[in-house]
Formats: sequence, structure tokens, C-alpha cells
Amino acid sequence: MVGMRIADRLWDSVASQLGRPHGIAGRVVGRILNRGNYATVTAAVAAAEPTPGATVADIGFGGGIGLDKLLAAVGATGVVHGAEIAPTMIDEAAKRFRSEVADGRLVLHTAAMHELPLPAASLDAVISTNTVYFIEDLAPAFAELARVLRPSGRVVLGIGDPADMARMPFTENRFRLRPISEITERLADAGLVLREDRRIRNGRIEFHLLVCGRP
Repeated sequence: MVGMRIADRLWDSVASQLGRPHGIAGRVVGRILNRGNYATVTAAVAAAEPTPGATVADIGFGGGIGLDKLLAAVGATGVVHGAEIAPTMIDEAAKRFRSEVADGRLVLHTAAMHELPLPAASLDAVISTNTVYFIEDLAPAFAELARVLRPSGRVVLGIGDPADMARMPFTENRFRLRPISEITERLADAGLVLREDRRIRNGRIEFHLLVCGRP
């Protein structure tokens, strides 16, 4: 019984760090996320189809691999916005991308998906991977994605298949594993039309890349 309580506390701590990396441990988690999520984030960026000169965003960028990929895609004339709720990840990104922040190619925001400090119809593409599990109410979050997206823009959400995710021990704590159909319904309610449910496998988990746009 004691062993089970210790294990529960351990997995709860892991889930807490995955949802909002913080402190010294959070810096390590950020690097782990970059390695573990590399394939998924790379595929999400490709699905978003960012072009040179575009204005794009990574919402909940974690360790920052998505920022790196987006900066490369939009080039010297583009702008990348990175939004994160974890100040530790903001600090790490500010250090890692010091020159890009200084020249205005990367703009960092301490913000959640439901309160993005961006003008309406200002983004050509948005990616967000492994974030929806930690959002209690999808409606205002997805409404914000629709608000900031340009009419021709794309939103790509990277979401682990709920059946695969449920087999991970840490997802019993703090994770909200919703059916993909529920997520696509909430996207539609917000005015985002599903264009494609692209599947990729990353280790033991199949990921859904939900590619969405305005009607």
C-alpha cells in the first residue's frame, strides 16, 4: 500500500512536469520533450506548411523544438510567436534563441491557448502538440485559435491516440484523454474545419495530426 502511494506521487509529479515544466527538473524535462517529441513536432510543422515570410506560432512549445523548426521554415523575413504557460520554458527559449528574440524574428508570450495576446487574423499557421490533455475547457481555447488564424491559415494539433496514451502510467494523473471525435467536434464548434487526420507513429504512441482551417 505504501509502495502504491509512493508510485502514485511519482507519476503525479511526472504528469505535473509534463503539463507545466518548472524549476531545475523542468529544464531537464524540456530537453527530454525535445527528443521524445521530435518526430511529432517535425511532422506537425510540415503539415502546417509554413512558407518564407509567414507569421506563425507554436502554442505550448515546451522544450522549443517547434520554435526551431518554424524559424527555419519562415526564414529571415518571417515571424514566429511562441506561447507557453510555463515561465521556466519561456526563460529557456529566451536563452536558446537570444539572437532571434533580439531581432524580432521570435516573440515569446507567457500565455495559455485561451488568452493569446495576438491580433485577430494575424497568423498564417499554428501548431500545438501534446497540449490539449491539460486544457480543462476546449471551447475558449479553440475559439482563440480560430480568432487569430487568417482565412487561408492552418492549425495543426498533435494529439496522442487516447487508447495508446491510456497505457502510459503517468496519464492517470492530470491528463484529460478525450476521444478524437470529441476534439474534432469542439474544433468545428469554434469554426475550425478538419481537413485531414494525419497519423504518425512515435515510439509506442500513434499520433493524430489534426489539420484544420477556416471554412
